[in-house]
Amino acid sequence: MSQNSPIRSFSLHRSVLSVPAINLRALEKTHALDCDAVIFDLEDSVALEKKEEARENLKTFFSGKPLTNKEKIIRINALSSAFGHADMELVQALRPDSVLLPKVDEPQDVMAVSDLLADADAPETLRIWAMIETPRGILNAAAIAEAGRTLGSRLDCFVVGLNDLRKETGVLPQPGRTYLVPWLMQVILAVRAYGLDAIDSVFNDFKEVDAFEAECAHARAMGYDGKMLIHPMQIEAANRHFAPDEAAIREAEEIIAAFADPSAEGLNVITLNGRMIERLHLVQAESLVHKARLISERQTIERKPLS
Repeated sequence: MSQNSPIRSFSLHRSVLSVPAINLRALEKTHALDCDAVIFDLEDSVALEKKEEARENLKTFFSGKPLTNKEKIIRINALSSAFGHADMELVQALRPDSVLLPKVDEPQDVMAVSDLLADADAPETLRIWAMIETPRGILNAAAIAEAGRTLGSRLDCFVVGLNDLRKETGVLPQPGRTYLVPWLMQVILAVRAYGLDAIDSVFNDFKEVDAFEAECAHARAMGYDGKMLIHPMQIEAANRHFAPDEAAIREAEEIIAAFADPSAEGLNVITLNGRMIERLHLVQAESLVHKARLISERQTIERKPLS
């Protein structure tokens, strides 16, 4: 990581569960789930005639027992729709951790919401996530990330939406996602250039456990921080795949200890166990150990199926 690279946040985003805001029973069950974050969805999973009811459900839920130990994200409808501004008024009133914008095509989509939050004096802690799920979104991923980080627009995370992207491009939903990998990696380049997190797309069949596990491993190998989920049955696998393993943690701790040794003072390159280690590896090791610490500190809670 260069000295000019933005500092990424250290939030856990291994498992990001999407829950329809229209389903109040499902909302209540999120208290007992071991996911890192919950997306309260007002968009695709809510029928047009149910939008107002879904907003009322979120008012009820947020006024009740606090949802602890999880990030709270509200996915709104596009500002250009008939529901977007009412959704934003709800976000400003409820003040979740983040607002998720659907079908982000260009930087202005993010800046418009950032301006609304600023005009409403929303705290800087209320962040923005962006769904990258259209051809224009993929083509403009770097520009969106750059504007989101350099113009003070609160942008923290990209979430890839492959269902819409497949629909608009005609790419078939094949195992391995061969023809989608270039676009998935384009998102990774954009987020890493500007210090954002990246969440992989949903896997549609939660009963296909082995295929889901394979897709988690695939996303982790590409550099994604976590996966958007559609069912609690997927949480455990996502948490496991996107967490550092014990061998990686031990190696990271060795790197940190080696650079902390007085003999390494002032050195940018050292030798450890027969390998050349640079200070950039120290930065990576510190990030990994911090992530492992966050995971270990998380309270283990009972996981219940969402029906």
